[in-house]
Amino acid sequence: MGIEIERKFLLSGNGWRDAVSESERIAQGYLVSAQALHDGTARASVRVRRTGERAWLNIKSAQLGIERAEFEYPVPVSDAEQMLADLCDGVVEKIRHHVVVEGVLFEVDEFFGENAGLVVAEVELPTVDAHFPRPDWLGREVSHLPRYYNVNLIAHPYAHWTRDEREAAGENA
Repeated sequence: MGIEIERKFLLSGNGWRDAVSESERIAQGYLVSAQALHDGTARASVRVRRTGERAWLNIKSAQLGIERAEFEYPVPVSDAEQMLADLCDGVVEKIRHHVVVEGVLFEVDEFFGENAGLVVAEVELPTVDAHFPRPDWLGREVSHLPRYYNVNLIAHPYAHWTRDEREAAGENA
C-alpha cells in the first residue's frame, strides 16, 4: 500500500514564481462525489487526472490529515478524457508549478474557472515529522481544512466562498 504524506499551504507572496522549474496543466475529476465522502458512504476518493499526454486513476483513503493511503494507476488518455466528460460531477483545472527549495519539491497549484484566484502549495514528505524548508512565500498551513481538498473545490468552488468563509480560513478577503 502506498502512503502519501502531504502538507498544503496558502501563499503569502509571489516569490515562488521566479523559482519555477516546470509547469503543467492538469484537469481532474472525481468518480466518487464529494457528498459521498462527506456523508461517510465513501471510504476513498477516486479521481481521474490528465496532464499533457499522461493520465491516471488515483485512489486515496477518505480521511482528513496529512497522511493517507494512496494508489495510482496509469490509464489511456482517451479513457481519462471520456471519464472526465461523462462520469465526473465536475472538473478542477489548474496549472501545477514545480518549485524546488533546498532540494525539496513544492508543487504550487494555480486554479482556473470557478476556483480562479486560489493558489496553494503542497509538499510531499517521507515522514509525518520530516523537516522541510519554509520559504518566505509559504503562508498558513491548510492541510486539515477540507475546503482546500480538490474534491471539495468541485462541490463548493472558491468563487462561491463567502467573505466569512475566507476570513474563517485565515485569508485576506
